[in-house]
Amino acid sequence: MIYDVRHRTTFVYEETVSLSQHVLHLAPRAHPRQRCINFALTIEPQPSDGSEGQDYFGNPVHYLTVQEPHTRFVVEARSRVEVLPDARPANLAASRPWEAIRAAAETGGAEASEAREVRDARDVREAREAGEAVAALDASQFAFESPHVQVSGAVHAYARESFPPSRPILEAVRDLTARIYRDFEYRGGVSDVSTPVAEVLRMRQGVCQDFAHVEIACLRSLGLPARYVSGYLLTRPPEGKEKLLGADASHAWISVWAGAHGWVDFDPTNDMMPGVEHVTLAFGRDYGDVSPINGFIVGGGAHQLQVAVDVIPVPSLTVR
Repeated sequence: MIYDVRHRTTFVYEETVSLSQHVLHLAPRAHPRQRCINFALTIEPQPSDGSEGQDYFGNPVHYLTVQEPHTRFVVEARSRVEVLPDARPANLAASRPWEAIRAAAETGGAEASEAREVRDARDVREAREAGEAVAALDASQFAFESPHVQVSGAVHAYARESFPPSRPILEAVRDLTARIYRDFEYRGGVSDVSTPVAEVLRMRQGVCQDFAHVEIACLRSLGLPARYVSGYLLTRPPEGKEKLLGADASHAWISVWAGAHGWVDFDPTNDMMPGVEHVTLAFGRDYGDVSPINGFIVGGGAHQLQVAVDVIPVPSLTVR
């Protein structure tokens, strides 16, 4: 599938903003099943300075400074993205036991230096094991608490219902994803980016970023690496299908590291494994790492925020 994505964000301030600086995570990142064909930003007022690059996690990022006094700030990102079908495991029950994945993440750091030394070994098995050890080291950084993902006894207890001893990790995560979908109500206005995971778990209400944070907290409470994925959903679903929750706005889901299977995505808001209807923007430890627009302003006072997102298939370019 090829999509045209439009993401427009408007800030209207009560008082004049004399200076603002922003960090933008609005360009879709490239990964094995996604390619960003083109990307463009339109910003009002025009920035006086700007640059682009990659953040720590390899996500595209734009930096800008606006020095013109303003009471209205508009950022519109437009991109064309190609999304390929996900090569997800055919049999989730064939994945390794979750305890083995936890052990691999825990020992990855100890084995990685030796693994890098034999990465070019002629023996195929040694080379494969070396690569897995390095992957485990990279994944292990996502097994710890982060500012928006705090672990508690209640979170751990909720997670353990899906993770009995020796259960295959992908089967267990699929079960956890379905439970969050059943147990939590999608409801806007009851939370914001600062709402703790413990409070969302108590309310059993929230939006996609809340459900992603809850599932990540559950997985990390078990020592399993999990990361936060920001992105979009198809605005107009295929004929005969209902629109998914989270469409027409930014969306969020999670990705769990499963050893030889690599990183595998799950969407607790819609009880599914993401496919061609999900467009990835960025990933990090939690929302704070990949917020679409971040930064600081001088002045402004109170403000109103409007966000509009469209993800539209390009009919003549759709791959069937």
